[in-house]
This record gives sequence, structure tokens and C-alpha cells, in this order.
Amino acid sequence: MYIHFDSWQEKYKKPFGAIKVDRPVEFMLEAYDVDVTSVELYVYADGKLIPEIVGMENKSSGRYYATYIPRKSGLYFYYFKLVIRQHEHELVRYYCANGGGQGQLIENSEVLENNSYQLTCYDKTVNAPEWYQKGICYQIFPDRFYNGNLDGYIEGKKRDTFIYATIQDDPMYIRNHDGSIARWDFYGGNLKGIIKKIPYLKKLGISIIYLNPIFEAASNHRYDTSDYFKIDPMLGNEKVFKELLTKLHKAGIHLILDGVFSHVGRNSKYFNFNGNYGKHAGAARDKNSEYYPWFSFERYPDKYRCWWGNADLPVVDKNNPQFQQFIYGEKNSVLAKWNQLGVDGWRLDVADELPDPFIAKIRKNLDGYRERLLLGEVWEDASNKVAYSQRRHYVKGDELDGVMNYPLREAILDLLAQKRSAETIAKEMMKLRENYPLDFYLNSLNNIGTHDTKRVLTALGGDVNKVKRAFELLFMFPGVPCIYYGDEVGLSGGTDPDNRRFYPWGREDHGLLEHVRSLTAKRQAEPALIKGELTLLAGEGFFGVGRYQAGRKVVYLLNASEKPNEFYADKLQQFHDEWNLRAMMTKANGKEFGPFESIMLTSDNC
Repeated sequence: MYIHFDSWQEKYKKPFGAIKVDRPVEFMLEAYDVDVTSVELYVYADGKLIPEIVGMENKSSGRYYATYIPRKSGLYFYYFKLVIRQHEHELVRYYCANGGGQGQLIENSEVLENNSYQLTCYDKTVNAPEWYQKGICYQIFPDRFYNGNLDGYIEGKKRDTFIYATIQDDPMYIRNHDGSIARWDFYGGNLKGIIKKIPYLKKLGISIIYLNPIFEAASNHRYDTSDYFKIDPMLGNEKVFKELLTKLHKAGIHLILDGVFSHVGRNSKYFNFNGNYGKHAGAARDKNSEYYPWFSFERYPDKYRCWWGNADLPVVDKNNPQFQQFIYGEKNSVLAKWNQLGVDGWRLDVADELPDPFIAKIRKNLDGYRERLLLGEVWEDASNKVAYSQRRHYVKGDELDGVMNYPLREAILDLLAQKRSAETIAKEMMKLRENYPLDFYLNSLNNIGTHDTKRVLTALGGDVNKVKRAFELLFMFPGVPCIYYGDEVGLSGGTDPDNRRFYPWGREDHGLLEHVRSLTAKRQAEPALIKGELTLLAGEGFFGVGRYQAGRKVVYLLNASEKPNEFYADKLQQFHDEWNLRAMMTKANGKEFGPFESIMLTSDNC
């Protein structure tokens, strides 16, 4: 008995991946050496209990065909029901898979809920600026990059803080008895420092900068916004910010800001718990304040809804019309001010805590400007994300343009640390590709480290060779590679705050730096690495990434093991086999790869 379907092969499902609303999807299931009475396609719209049932026609002796047209955007889940005649009895069987790819035949219909194929249906193609999809991004935590003032002078010093004696000191928190931060620590990095390092960024191949928050705040991370309309004085002022924008754009570098709209600072002008902005200003000091309706108090003024129990971060009501206009109104809003100055995009902090309509209105605001990008902080598969018991609709086309690709980071690190098999990781990454609309997928902001994770060098046990492989994988996958400042020169660090050390100027690992520079050059020179389709290969300890576009092919092959390994192309399983890349890799047949040794093959050298 042979029964087979594979959602990653267009022979069985066409087109591959997500589908636009009202477009037909063609399915084919093979059933050989078995007496089949009937085959039906069962399709459930997300949240619906009653499926649509589509009969499948046996058109060519064992190949069963059906066409389905989704009429509304959203998620659909499907599987196949077969009635099989065996020994004069009719048996009901189900063909399904947890995610995508090849499935399996099961008997128990009760397990179908968690083992159905996903079909993503979207309304329209997302915004996909060329400057972004072709770019290479660099994330900067502003206080920790470079001080551009003469003699390292630090402006705008704050109360209840301390400044490190040297930039080589490790970050630390000074906490109160309740665990809250008693003194924030600063190094003095600023906007002038970024301006002075533009030549360094250009040489590295950077064309996009993503800045952690730069608006006035009490903390060093500045996710506790005090004033959305003011640059933090320690970083500079609006004049310096305009100079930064002008010089970045002149150098061909775009700028993405961090939009923190879920919460504000406890001591912000909007909440003003400690009275910094006046004894009778702000929601916590005056119930008649214009900002009072933004917040939810359980006991006024000291018990209120805050972000994950952190009293420093009062949560804002995103359904409040005044707050909505404050953030994304056409005039005098936060977005209007900074967009008009020329910022190129926004990354939304904790996007899952922003309601879908709120994100959609931000997207609509940005549509009023040319090629403005909107990314979201989403740590999981954004196509089927559930937050606060609500299915989110990030990929429909009227919200986010893309998300931070944390699943890729986890896959790369797990592969290099041998926590999961190459086959398991390949299936997980193909599942993500299948679930995202193509441009949404190409808009992924790919990373192997951020301000919220361990440094990649530390996560990989200090093994620089593995870090090089991590960067290679980062640059091979579809999406925009994003380098967390300092990772390219071997900066180490554990979890927050250790992952926010100062950039090690004068102490760089130049070998690693040159390796990363070579990767940025390869990506800029090879179109297939920018918009090429993806296929993955795995088996016998090897992991491969294939990219192809308009006749151009690139294959990256890695021995993902601690032992020497002899390679043979026919031993690899290829996922999404639209183009057969095994033949391209026969040049490497018989080659012995050392532990975590890699090779890149292109159309030119095969």
C-alpha cells in the first residue's frame, strides 16, 4: 500500500505555500496498491467546527485530484479522508501532517486537530521596498556603541544613575530589595558616535540600521518612554538626529526606529509617578489629566496595570481613541513627526500586545509615505500566532510587512550545538517558509543575536568557528540579515544585561570581522541570495541550504557534526524539490568534511 501527499512539492499542491484570497489551490494525492473507495479533501476555516468537503477525482489510476478556492483571508487547516476496502470491509483512514511536507496515514480522527496541514490565505501582498529586501541590517543599542563627543564627554546625565569608569567594564544592575532597578548604568554611546562610525558600517556592507529606542527615558534601554517627541538628551537632540539621518541617507543607509507603543515609563510625562513633570501633571497625579484615560488603575495611584508585572512600565490602553490619534494620527502624532523627518521604517516592540486594528492603522499611516517599512517583534511563527487567546492576523497584508525571525535564530543555534537533528530543523524551517506569503517571508529580519538574547559567541560556547558557520547560515536564508552590534567582532555576553556590553573598539576579532565582510559582499553580488526561492537538504549529518532564481543557483553545505564526515549528494533528502539541486552537489561527492566545515557552490563553479 502506497499513499502519499507532500505539501512542499508542487506535484502534490500547487501553488506552493501561502495563497492569495480567491485563488485556486490544486491538490493531488497518490494511492497505489490499495483498493480505494473514495478520497475526500476536508478543509476547516480557522475557528470553524464544520469543514468544507471536496471530493477528489481519480483521473489517472491512483492519482486523486481536487481544487479548493479560499474565499476569505485567514488560516485554513486540511487533511484527506480515505475509505479503503480491505478483506470485504470498508476502513476509514486519514492522511495528515503536523505542519507540512510529507504526511502519514492514521486511524484515529481525534488526533486530526493537531495534525492537519495549514494553508495560509492573505488579502494582499505586503509592502516590500527594494532598499529593505536587498539590504543588510545592523542593530545598535545606542548607549553601547560609540561616544562621538570630544574626550568622551557625556551629555544629559540623569539622576539616580552611574557611568562606568571604562568602556571595558561589564554591565550590571544595582537593584532594590524588591528586585527593581535602583540605579541605571550608562556608558555614554550617542548619536554622534553613530555618525562617526558610518565609514565603519559602510565598509562592513551595512545599508540599514535598526536602532533600539532613542526617545527620552529613564533607563539605558529606553523602552520606558518618557517623551515620544524628544530625543533622549544623553543621545543628543533633534538637530543631531537630523544630521544623523542626512548623513546616513547620503551614505545609502536607511534607518528603522523602535516603536514602543504598548507601555510607557512610570516616570514619563504621561504617567509622572514621581512628579518630575510637575506635582499636578500626568495620570498618576491628576485624575483630570488628559492622559488619565490611557491607564487602568486598580488602586489609585500606586496599583495599576503594568507590563508583565514591571511597575516601571504602565500599560497603555491601545483602544483609547485619544492614544490612537496620539500615536498614528495624520497630524501632530508620534508617527507623523518622525516620518516627516525622514525615518525609513519602524519595528514594533511586543507586537502581540498591540491589537490588530491598532497595527493596521499604523500601517495605514505609513502608507502615506514612500516605502516606509513596518516590522514586528514576534518570536514565533507569525502566521498562526495566538496572543491573549486571540488569533493574530499579521500576514494578511494590511498589518506588518514582516517580523523578526527568532525561529531561524533558534534553528541555527540548535543545529550548531547539535541539540536537534538536521532533518528536524530542515522540516521546521520549510514549514515556516510554507506558512508565510513570499514577500512577508522575504521581509523577515533575520538574526542570530539581539538585545534580548545571549550573544551568539556565548551561546555557542565561545567557539569562533561555529560563530562563522552561524553567520554563513544567517546570510544563506531568505530574509534580511541583521547583525547585532559587536557580534561581528566576537563580543561575548550572557543574558540581559550582559548581552549589552560596549562595542570592543580596539579589541576586535579581525579574523571574524573579515569573514562577516566576505559574507556581506557575497550577498550583495549574488541575486539568488536576495530573492531566490528556498530549498533545504538534510541527512547523514549534513545540512544544506539551496537558493535559486532565474537560472542562478547557490547551495551551502555544512557538516553539522563534531566528527569528520564523507559527503554523497544522493544521501540527502531534499525538501521543496522544485529544482533538483543534488546534481549540482555531485562535485562534492567523496569529499571529507571536517567538524562543522562548510562549502558554498554556485552556478558558476559547478
